Amino acid sequence: MSQSGLVAALASLPGVSAGVLEALRRAAAESGVVHCALVGGTVRDLLLHRLELLPWSGISDFDLVVEGDLPAFVRCLTDHLGPQRLTAMQWHDSFGTVSLTADGVSLDLAMARQELYPSPAENPVVRPGTLASDLVRRDFSINAMALDLRTDALIDPHGGQAALQARCLAFLHSGSVTDDPTRVIRAARYSARLGLDLLEESRRQLDSTLEDWPWPRDRSSSTWPPALSTRLRMELDRLFSDEPWTAALDQLSNWQAMPLIDAGLQVDPRRCRRLRQAQRLGLPLMPAWLAAASQPVAVAERLQIPAQQVQWLMGLETLRLWLRDAAPSDAAPPSQWTVALETGDWPVQSVALMICLHHPSWRMLWRWWARWRHIQSPVKAKDLMAQGWSPGPGLGAELRRRRGQALDGG
Repeated sequence: MSQSGLVAALASLPGVSAGVLEALRRAAAESGVVHCALVGGTVRDLLLHRLELLPWSGISDFDLVVEGDLPAFVRCLTDHLGPQRLTAMQWHDSFGTVSLTADGVSLDLAMARQELYPSPAENPVVRPGTLASDLVRRDFSINAMALDLRTDALIDPHGGQAALQARCLAFLHSGSVTDDPTRVIRAARYSARLGLDLLEESRRQLDSTLEDWPWPRDRSSSTWPPALSTRLRMELDRLFSDEPWTAALDQLSNWQAMPLIDAGLQVDPRRCRRLRQAQRLGLPLMPAWLAAASQPVAVAERLQIPAQQVQWLMGLETLRLWLRDAAPSDAAPPSQWTVALETGDWPVQSVALMICLHHPSWRMLWRWWARWRHIQSPVKAKDLMAQGWSPGPGLGAELRRRRGQALDGG
């Protein structure tokens, strides 16, 4: 391919080390590898910046694919950088990768590989391959481009540059979603962040996969391919932490893709309001989102979210039943609500989640969360003992009585 000028353009951008790019280029030439190419988000974002569709926000690391003798390439690169510039290096033999830090820049080098999915959503079998086969295994055409640092060639066999210019998002091949359904979550992330529309053909693939996906239809079953559960949670964590999550969730809803996680999340008109309330209350967004699922605890366990957050959702179910069957009336005094909520079998975060769900008694829950739970007895135990009270159950009861007076008087 002809030279693109992209290597020089990249080297001139803020936060990019031209010295590291040159060391990579020289190591590629001297080690005789077929390709040493930048891949993935760096190439995509560079092209978006060149097309004036995205401001340059810098990069945290370089992802590179080496077609050829990776150990020989790393030896040459180490010689060019020297110990003062190369401050960290770790081999990951099982993955055929090495992580480096040079001039403060993180580099992830991987041997070119090919993948075969033995069954839908399972982890793929990985074998050595070529740069071309490495690009084929990627998710979208916009992420299946490579910039060869040795030749300055933009390698774009799947039309990624044209897709960027057309502002569209296309799965790379007809089995992309079947191989890895988490690509649906990734599509929503990219759509929200980059302002890309899912190509109609890709939308049909998404619909077909959701229709035919062989997960158990029995709601009591918790069986998912374990690899899929882990990858789904990771993609959702990225969605909530790194992306404009409101737009990403809206896209998933527009694509009728929420059943990928749970069908109950598809009809969730208060979603954004609930999640923004969760942010104000200091709650993580994941459990606040899953709180509206048809089976929140089962879905949370399938996704392998932190055990503490699963406990919050379990407590939410207990709290829901208590509010239905045994809660005080909204006219009851603050002390009665406070005692009931603080002796219940649920974490305080479960109460916050119920507030976010806008339960009919949410005002009473909110008052407890925001004010009542922080009110204590106006006198301390030591003050009562100075007045002649003896330590024991009676002292505790008097402190509770005084606190109740303070609650109801406020």
